Amino acid sequence: QVRLVESGGGLVQAGASLRLSCVASGRPFSMYTMVGWFRQVPGKEREVVARINWSGGDLWYADYVEGRFAISGDNSKNTVYLQMISLKPEDTAVYYCAEQIVGTGGYAYWGQGTQVTVSS
Repeated sequence: QVRLVESGGGLVQAGASLRLSCVASGRPFSMYTMVGWFRQVPGKEREVVARINWSGGDLWYADYVEGRFAISGDNSKNTVYLQMISLKPEDTAVYYCAEQIVGTGGYAYWGQGTQVTVSS
């Protein structure tokens, strides 16, 4: 079983940058892992922001963050990052990372989330 812990959130002004981290413990990410960053605003559905395929490094971004957010992984630290630049007030949300074992059809493991608040 893997445990995911996010960090790096905070309160920033519009235009600022933040880097979120998602550290896995219990077992390492493997070549069969896909890690995603999601966000959720109260009253709205959780939405996927970006994801990375651990084996090949394939990346995917939601249209509304492409060009501003970058997902990356550090195998030696068992950590996935989400670098966010040019933050907008509409990026305000709780950000979660989650792990999917490729082929299982869903994200089985989730972190507790980290709050990102962007003021205008």
